[in-house]
Order: sequence, then C-alpha cells, then structure tokens
Amino acid sequence: MDKNSVLKLTLAAIGGGLTAYFGMIAVPIAVLAAAMLIDYASGMTKAWLAGELSSRVGLRGIVKKVGSLAVICVAAIVDWLMISGLQRVGITLRLDYCFGLIVTIWFIINECISILENLAAIGVPLPRFLTAMIQRLAAVVDEKGDNSTKE
Repeated sequence: MDKNSVLKLTLAAIGGGLTAYFGMIAVPIAVLAAAMLIDYASGMTKAWLAGELSSRVGLRGIVKKVGSLAVICVAAIVDWLMISGLQRVGITLRLDYCFGLIVTIWFIINECISILENLAAIGVPLPRFLTAMIQRLAAVVDEKGDNSTKE
C-alpha cells in the first residue's frame, strides 16, 4: 500500500470509530468544524482587507474555537453523568447527548452569524432572509436550552 492509501484508510477508520462512539453528535461536530474553518478564513480575509491582520488576534480566535470545543466536551460529560446517574437509580432515559447536541448547534449558529458578519464587512451582499433566519435559529436554540434547564 502507498502512503496515500494508508492515510485515507487511517482517516476513514478514525472517522468511523468517532462516528460510532459519538453517534448522533458526530455530524454536528463535523459541521461545526467546517463552520469554524470558514469563519476563521473569512475573519482573516476581513482583517487582511482592512489592513488589521494580526497574528495575535488570529491566535486568540483559534484559542476561542478550542475553548468552544472544550465547552462541548463539558456538555457531553454532563449528559453522560446525568444518564449514568439516573441509570444507577433505575431510571433509563433514551437521551443521547442532549446538552452536548444543544451546545454544538448553538456554536454552529454563532459561527454562521460570525461568517455572515465577516462577509458583510468584506462587501459580500447578503440576503436579508438568511441573516434573519440565522438570528431566529439562535433565539430558538437559546430558548430551548433555557427551557431544558428549568424542567
């Protein structure tokens, strides 16, 4: 096998393993990763065009994105603790990654808002319905997240 095939096989195995382990949260995390990359690229482009490109600001953006992933991990841990704690007292819930999924979707929406802001600053025309829809999604996810902690 050549190096390229080994690399593809390794990445496929890792991706398959993570998907099996994380189940329904794997696709939203992949979408979040793509949105983070697009946001970073659009933010760097905006800064470059404005003459404000700074490695310090770029590094801060990367640190914030890593922090976002850490928050998702904490939410997934809360899910696991809640589910396993309830199982110990005999209550079985068919709930996988409730908080982890909500937090991941929240971060995806925030990345989308940031991408749209960056593109608008660059001068790309944006359809109003798209910005309105993204902001409405943000409000709905915030509302659902707030309601799930009150129940």
